[in-house]
Order: sequence, then structure tokens, then C-alpha cells
Amino acid sequence: MIRMVLIIIFLLLLLSIVYVLFTPIILWVDTYKKQYFIQLKGIAKASLEPMKEEVFRLKLNVLFFNYYLYPLKYKFQNNKNKKTERVIKNRSIEFKKIVRVLNSFKIKKMLVNIDTGDWTLNAKLYPLFYFSNYGKGSFRVNFQGINQLVLHIQNRPIDIIKSYINFKT
Repeated sequence: MIRMVLIIIFLLLLLSIVYVLFTPIILWVDTYKKQYFIQLKGIAKASLEPMKEEVFRLKLNVLFFNYYLYPLKYKFQNNKNKKTERVIKNRSIEFKKIVRVLNSFKIKKMLVNIDTGDWTLNAKLYPLFYFSNYGKGSFRVNFQGINQLVLHIQNRPIDIIKSYINFKT
């Protein structure tokens, strides 16, 4: 009986680890609607919410619980009296690994909508933005005073691990 319970607990733990590895991580930035968040789908979400009194607050949703953090309220104390010697190991990450990890991220949506305030500069930027629409993303120049950036980036933890370790897929 105890053996069966341990097997079930082990399987649930294994399934939850596999679920976390294959769950997408979403980064969303929308400057027009003022939405900024990073989300581990179905598990956790951290979003920045603008406020009038404070500059912003951090809202954390973990499973079914909500937490609010005010990072600018906290005052950090410097402990200069304590003399602790730390051994600093030189852990430099190779540039190739950083590039591989960054290439594992997928841009799902990108929208850049700008107005410089200068009509002649907007007119000069219009052909550049028009031809850049053939790649990923949507680039626009407007003459209405709207500045907007929408960025939706997605990745999975297993892809980050594979690109860091350099598994061939």
C-alpha cells in the first residue's frame, strides 16, 4: 500500500516537472494599453501595473493566489560594517551560448507604430517602414501622435535548456 502511494507521488512529481518544461513562457509588452507581463502559462504570471501614488506595482499570480509587491517602497540597508570575504569565481558564459539561447525565443507578434512629431521625418521614415513590413512584424508611421510598441515573445523552458546545452534537434 505504501509502495503504491510512493509510486503515485513519484509519477505526479514527474508529470508536473514535464508539464513545467513544456509549458510556454510568454513575454508581453503593449505600451498603448500599458500591459507588461511575463507568464508561465497556467502556473504563474508577473505583471507590472502602473499606479498614481507609486510608479508601479508588481502583481504576482501563482496558481490561485494573488500577491502585490511594491518594489519602490522597500529601503535596502547597506551592511558596510560586516566584513565578509567572498571568493568570486569567474563564471563567464560564452557569447555563442547567449546567442543560441536568444535564438530559441520566438517572436509571435511585433508591432511598432510611431509618430516622431515632425511631418518631414515621418515622411522620410514611411518608405523604410513600408519595406520592413515584408519581414517579421508590422511597422507603421502615423501622423496622429500615437506611439505604440506591441511585443509578444514566447519560449519553452525545455528549448532554453536544449539551446544552452547545445543538443542537436
